[in-house]
Amino acid sequence: MRRRLIAGLALALVAGTVAACGSDKDSSGSGGSSGGVDNVTVGVIPIIDVAPIYLGQSKGFFKSRNIELKLESGQGGAAIVPGVVSNQFQFGFSNLTSLMIAQTKNVPIKAIAAGVSTTGEQGKDFGALTVKAGSPIKTAKDLVGKKVSVNTLKNIGDTATRNSVRKAGGDDKAVNFVEMPFPNMQAALEKGDVDAAWVVEPQLSAIKAAGGTEIASTYVDVDPKLNVAAYFTSQKLIADKPDLVKRFTEAINESLTYADAHPDEVRQILTTYTKIDDKTRAAVVLPKWPTEINKASVQTLADLGTKDGIFASAPDLGKLLP
Repeated sequence: MRRRLIAGLALALVAGTVAACGSDKDSSGSGGSSGGVDNVTVGVIPIIDVAPIYLGQSKGFFKSRNIELKLESGQGGAAIVPGVVSNQFQFGFSNLTSLMIAQTKNVPIKAIAAGVSTTGEQGKDFGALTVKAGSPIKTAKDLVGKKVSVNTLKNIGDTATRNSVRKAGGDDKAVNFVEMPFPNMQAALEKGDVDAAWVVEPQLSAIKAAGGTEIASTYVDVDPKLNVAAYFTSQKLIADKPDLVKRFTEAINESLTYADAHPDEVRQILTTYTKIDDKTRAAVVLPKWPTEINKASVQTLADLGTKDGIFASAPDLGKLLP
């Protein structure tokens, strides 16, 4: 459900070919204009986090700014970042660790709006470390020597997990990470293939409904105001079409504000682009959708990732964040 790894090879290819494939598509296709309306394609992931942009589309927030919005699902940053750089997508959604990985590899992108944020409440967040019913593991410290599933290796999942283990007094270097898609984690937990799973909604609610328990709210442990993801675009689009970027940013910010104030409508819009059943949809913990990126929280995430060796060099947030 979530594939957020920015593969090094893919990024190297993007960086090397951006001049060849970054041509503007104004004359035809996505990104073009028709009668003063800009046709815009956005690369998103079919998860709860992007509910605001679907709500904004349905409420006309983009249309009122002369933007005809098309939303295309990607598996994660590995597809969406190169797609934005090549103008397949004019904008995209990705977690900030993936965007920082891209920035340290000199991929020409920039965040333009907040995407999603932790609730800041321990035990009541949309991402957490979980164990199955009856597990002897009670805290993140108990994960030393254990096998933990994350959706992508060397990304936000293992950075956040390592941080929670250290905070609990454990040796994070003794945790063994296993990569698998979020939808597979509950079965892996129940079969004993992994000892714990780092999951997000709706898998978090599904594991709890089956008797599993949460042992750490990892995003909250990083920072109670952590910005987890952002909407971004290419440096080329910012240079070539600053007015379009401005209008899109205004529309997504209106969408974020509306979603944060209307949780019932968020749960309803989920039926249009996810396969979450009604019972789970009613139970999931919704994230927060601020309009400002909390730069201090992203710096904390960057520092943790640098310490863990996820980045080739320390990210330059001045270049990445608005």
